[in-house]
Amino acid sequence: MTHTLETTETAVGTATTAGARAHARSQHARTANTMIHVPAVSAPERLTARLDARAREAVTWAESLAFGRYTHIELARGTRIRLTDTDGDACVHAVLFRGGSHHERINVADTVKVPWQAYLGQGHPLLSDAGRLMATVVADSSGRHDALTGTTNRAGNEAKYGAGSAHSASPAGRELLTLGALKHGISQRELPPSVSFFKGITVDPGGGIRFDGSAGAGTGVELLLHMDLVLVLANTAHPLDPRPTFTGSAVDIVAWQAPQDLWALAAGELGLKPGPEQLLALQNTEHDHKARTSA
Repeated sequence: MTHTLETTETAVGTATTAGARAHARSQHARTANTMIHVPAVSAPERLTARLDARAREAVTWAESLAFGRYTHIELARGTRIRLTDTDGDACVHAVLFRGGSHHERINVADTVKVPWQAYLGQGHPLLSDAGRLMATVVADSSGRHDALTGTTNRAGNEAKYGAGSAHSASPAGRELLTLGALKHGISQRELPPSVSFFKGITVDPGGGIRFDGSAGAGTGVELLLHMDLVLVLANTAHPLDPRPTFTGSAVDIVAWQAPQDLWALAAGELGLKPGPEQLLALQNTEHDHKARTSA
């Protein structure tokens, strides 16, 4: 089902404490079915249905993120995370920071340049500004992603939808990602350009960028994390979405511990063949990890 956000601020006044409480509860009711942090052991069946028994026992995070909302979490090296476009109209903008060393963050330019590939897909590395491998796209049934156009900003959303602040009916991606990063002590100045999943683009021979939309309901993408990471996600409109209304759907998120996949990827046992540039970035990550963890 597709959701179009509507503001309730005019219906419920916030000038008094009672009004503010009523407004907050109405907002919660509106998103309670789609934005749920749950203990891993009680994750809804639909979030873990595609996992094997071993992965189910290792689940560390499960959430359904509503359209127009953001989430953030710090995840350990060796975590595998799956995003599923449940109804075919999600657009998830992502930024990554190194856990405990937030100055190291995703570098979108290198993420495109180093693997000689502008389109994100299975096997694609997400690289940091220190030349290290932060995460790898290890599975992808969507093929509609974007590492070129970034996310929406407040001015653009105000011009297109009439509002763009984080708490408005049409929040911009930059505003939502800023809030998520701030929860980890990361300022707006430190927020890098983002990549996005489930809404694709194509660059034509003349250099123009065409919006391709989504691949449909039920498609997914999986990332394997090569270092401890702070992950901030915003499910909001794509900057090139031509629709005049702020419309989208939820994304399901589940993460589980899979450290064995780190070695399987390096050994070519995940059905992927990392290129020499990606292998060098992986070596940089592994050398750094060994230096930080050795006695």
